[in-house]
Amino acid sequence: MEDNRGYDREEIFSKKVKAGKRTYFFDVKSTRANDFYITITESKRRMNGDNFTYEKHKIFLYKEDFFKFANALNEAVDHVKNDLMPEVDFAQFENEDAETEVNDDLKWE
Repeated sequence: MEDNRGYDREEIFSKKVKAGKRTYFFDVKSTRANDFYITITESKRRMNGDNFTYEKHKIFLYKEDFFKFANALNEAVDHVKNDLMPEVDFAQFENEDAETEVNDDLKWE
């Protein structure tokens, strides 16, 4: 059966961020009226017996909220980095993506 609610609209842009057992997806999608919005999806891998299942949570972010959302996110991150954990060198985490992307293509049989 076709989903006519518009949840699976065409993706314009997608960015994947791997973070341990979680993966975050930032997807730009279009509406029927040629407007754009962003979906942020958190996907968590869970063990289910001998198999994996994925639990997903999704946020819809509309253009009128982009600025407020980005500002609040940056403010929260800056608070953690500067006020709560000033002794941590957060630059050490910047290169983790390059290492995991290389290992991502390896398949062990």
